[in-house]
Amino acid sequence: MGLTASVLAIDAGNSKTDVAVVAADGEVLGTARGGGFRPPAVGVETAVDALAEAVERACAAAGVASVTHVSACLANADLPVEEEQLAAALHARAWGTTVEVRNDTFAILRAGVAEPRGVAVVCGAGINCVGMRPDGRTARFPALGRISGDWGGGWGLAEEAMWWAARAEDGRGGPTALARTLPAHFGLASMYALIEALHLGHIAHDRRHELTPVLFTTAEEGDLVARAVVDRLAEEVVTMATVALRRLDLLEEETPVVLGGSILAAQHPRLDGAVRDLLASRAPKAVPQVVTARPVLGAALLGLDHEHAPKEAQARARAYYEGPQGR
Repeated sequence: MGLTASVLAIDAGNSKTDVAVVAADGEVLGTARGGGFRPPAVGVETAVDALAEAVERACAAAGVASVTHVSACLANADLPVEEEQLAAALHARAWGTTVEVRNDTFAILRAGVAEPRGVAVVCGAGINCVGMRPDGRTARFPALGRISGDWGGGWGLAEEAMWWAARAEDGRGGPTALARTLPAHFGLASMYALIEALHLGHIAHDRRHELTPVLFTTAEEGDLVARAVVDRLAEEVVTMATVALRRLDLLEEETPVVLGGSILAAQHPRLDGAVRDLLASRAPKAVPQVVTARPVLGAALLGLDHEHAPKEAQARARAYYEGPQGR
């Protein structure tokens, strides 16, 4: 356990954490997976304590005691001040000589591009967008929900679908098949029964996200209201991407636009097609692509960028995570 590796890569999301220890030549020496990272719910120190368990297992697997650089892409690091706070907390653990904390959306972006240049839009539980250039310039949004101007994400889509379905059933809105398909998912006969079950806790709050796939299925079956919700999401995705491209002066250059997160990675036909059509119209030089590699690859590549690793090292790390052993 006396060896020193180059990079400790951490990708910590709300539901799970991936950790990798990577050598200077790009070889992945050890990996580990842990639980979610939610400092707003449990506090910074408790969240980092949970992170430490996965870090210790990855270092043990790699046979190393420390690393040169810690590259951590963390959920809930939405503001620069939060990144600074979390970087200080990680630095105090003495896992590496230097520490850099970024929002976890940067990991998805870097995992999807050959060099640190491009824009990523991530739509999973929430929605976010970041962009970067090799000179260090970045574009980002607070991504704190409606208070920061956001719309979309799995939770938001489920609530939007329920809003339309509830109003359709009680007469405040026009008809939509969502009034039938949403409660049917839980074996219920009406929106009233679904609303009651959610309100009283008979259906766990966390199960609301199950309604998002129902929304997409209902849209594919031709329901106009469901289709309008999906189309609005496409509009939001492209608006964020276009603004980030403009901020980075990349609208006139061929630039990758990485699409990630569970909703965009699923490539629902209507959503995927609408996003690509809108990008072709508003940002013709944008090159949309869906990223499927695990985001911890992006954290590792950002760490190797920091260490000025050669392209061969980056290719070796990418080959690991794009191969069967890294999936």
